[in-house]
Amino acid sequence: METQGINPKNRYPEPPYPAQRQAVPGTISEMDPVPDHGEKTYQGSGRLKGKKAIITGGDSGIGRAVAIAFAREGADVLIAYLNEDSDADDTARYITDAGQEAVLVRGDISDEAHCRQIIERAVAEFGQIDILVNNAAFQMSHESLQEISAEEWDKTFKTNIYAMFYLCKAAEQHLKPGSAIINTTSVNAYQPKPKLVPYAATKGAIQNFTASMAQLWAEKGIRVNCVAPGPVWTPLIPSTMPEEEVKNFGKTTPLGRTGQPAELAPAYVLLASNESSFMTGATIQVTGGTPTI
Repeated sequence: METQGINPKNRYPEPPYPAQRQAVPGTISEMDPVPDHGEKTYQGSGRLKGKKAIITGGDSGIGRAVAIAFAREGADVLIAYLNEDSDADDTARYITDAGQEAVLVRGDISDEAHCRQIIERAVAEFGQIDILVNNAAFQMSHESLQEISAEEWDKTFKTNIYAMFYLCKAAEQHLKPGSAIINTTSVNAYQPKPKLVPYAATKGAIQNFTASMAQLWAEKGIRVNCVAPGPVWTPLIPSTMPEEEVKNFGKTTPLGRTGQPAELAPAYVLLASNESSFMTGATIQVTGGTPTI
């Protein structure tokens, strides 16, 4: 058993990272360094035993780390993902290795009909839905507003915030008291970066959506919370940012480095578990010390 404290500054490699660029949405295998999703470190203790979860964007990044943690805590997990089959298959293997059921649903969550299919599949496979993690996101980096097309603006909003509405609406009839919704917002909801105008706007919207839904569904006994990550090392970074920015990604945080997906997973476990029964409308900030006010 580990008894010594861990220095958070040097737990993981600090930037600079090797210059790298991928096609959107990116894959784990091409990243250098390879992210830590808790594959070798996360140890469960039955905190989600018997629960059934949906995680969007669960094939890689934060979603994969959450899927691994949920499974090791005793939950069956449906992974909704865009088209990264290899990453999704790997995540499913970690879920089944933990002794839990894994379901994969491929497709674009910006489409309302597909979101309904995700919910229907979860009910058909699991018989219930206890946890919905709205995590999938799209972003691109731009130097000027003129570089942002109307199509990209629509895609960002439909993926990042419309999908949350579609999924929550479709899931509502299946959610029982004690169910938990967890939305992934961002430090950009508080400190929007000028090169991420559409993305930052959606993250602000997610923050308000979460607060509204928490109040709307409190009477039903359904909790709605969110996690606000700072810079986290996921395929989204090398696939959407210039190489020079990728090299120094996360360097400006007080801890001097980017976060790893494994460092986010415990926040989602807490919000999904019965231990957080008096938490709704809340935001857990995992930012490496970057202030959000």
